[in-house]
Amino acid sequence: MITFRDVHKGFGPKQVLRGVMLDIPDGQTTVLLGYSGTGKSVALKLIAGLLKPDEGAVEVDGISVKDQDAKGLVEVRAHIGYVFQFAALFDSMTVAENIRLGLVRRRIDDEEQAERVRESLRLVDLSGTEERYPAELSGGMRKRVGIARAIALKPRYILYDEPTTGLDPVTSAVIDQLMARTARELGVTSVVVTHDMRSAYTVGDRIAMLFEGTIRQVGTVAEIQATDDPVVRQFIEGRASLDAVEQQVEFA
Repeated sequence: MITFRDVHKGFGPKQVLRGVMLDIPDGQTTVLLGYSGTGKSVALKLIAGLLKPDEGAVEVDGISVKDQDAKGLVEVRAHIGYVFQFAALFDSMTVAENIRLGLVRRRIDDEEQAERVRESLRLVDLSGTEERYPAELSGGMRKRVGIARAIALKPRYILYDEPTTGLDPVTSAVIDQLMARTARELGVTSVVVTHDMRSAYTVGDRIAMLFEGTIRQVGTVAEIQATDDPVVRQFIEGRASLDAVEQQVEFA
């Protein structure tokens, strides 16, 4: 389980997280919603130890991430796959080489690496692309390679940062299907940061909304869809609120 315990995080005078309390249960996909600048991506980085909270703690399987030294962080991250917003592939490397990066760091032998590359690409419907370069792929294919790279690590947790941003509706639906398949076939626990309500309803078991630095509401898809909270209702219906938008500062 991943747990946020009264987590605070600021950047200069801007307090992004102000006492976040959230449990992310094992074996489910939790979607984190919120306006731009509300700290959704910051929350993912706290889980992976890429940032440290100013106060409070994020725990992964009961281990406080902020209290780990370099060796401890390596051990925590060994259970986490991270899918970055823009895939974060190295252009000078082939698809297979990009996927192997994390496997090499873990000193997995060449034969096992090759098998994991093949299997992870199969799971994202990209078999046969091992020797292609990122520049030869569409945006949606690059995102799928990013997912394959995370899958190849055989993690317990996968963190998705805006996985459908910049994609057309059809390609976004494909990514949603792949996230759902990954959760189902591999039994991983997923955290998905998004502002795409269609995607949230498709992949999520639970939805949590961040607003003004705290968790405004958590519930199943059905509970969120039926909410009478005016802030949550406005967000999921996509109704404009200039005051809310103007208060946001982009930190994602």
